Amino acid sequence: MRVEYINPFVEAAYNVLKEVLNNEVKRGDLSLKSTSMRIQGVAALVGLAGDVEGRVLFDMTKETALAVSSAMNGMAFTAMDDLAKSTIQELANMITAQAITKLHDLGFKFDLTPPALFTGDNMEVSNNQKMEALVVPMELGTIGKIEVNVAIRERA
Repeated sequence: MRVEYINPFVEAAYNVLKEVLNNEVKRGDLSLKSTSMRIQGVAALVGLAGDVEGRVLFDMTKETALAVSSAMNGMAFTAMDDLAKSTIQELANMITAQAITKLHDLGFKFDLTPPALFTGDNMEVSNNQKMEALVVPMELGTIGKIEVNVAIRERA
């Protein structure tokens, strides 16, 4: 996995989260995953196609998703209703759009799918065995943590 593909997603996640949450954001330690991993409860998935193939996953607990939705909308959310779900999808859209713009500026060409949202317990995501995923935790102070999980490879 080329670092040129990863850095724009990490930078965009940091910038967008700091802006929309108006909160301190700290990047945690990176980890590399090559097998399936458990989802925390709410995950927005964006597919990538073009010069590369893969996906970006924004993974968080339900409590973090509710706190993010509350902060972004200026109102308290106690359940993952349609507006809360739409807010998390829009957050994923904002981050990936900023990252894709940076990548296009560097000469890389690829498109993204609209974010799909998954909620529930006991879910896991599996990577193609030939594609490792880089996981970058973003600590959001009292709001919680969002893990940015990027799995990208060049098309063969």
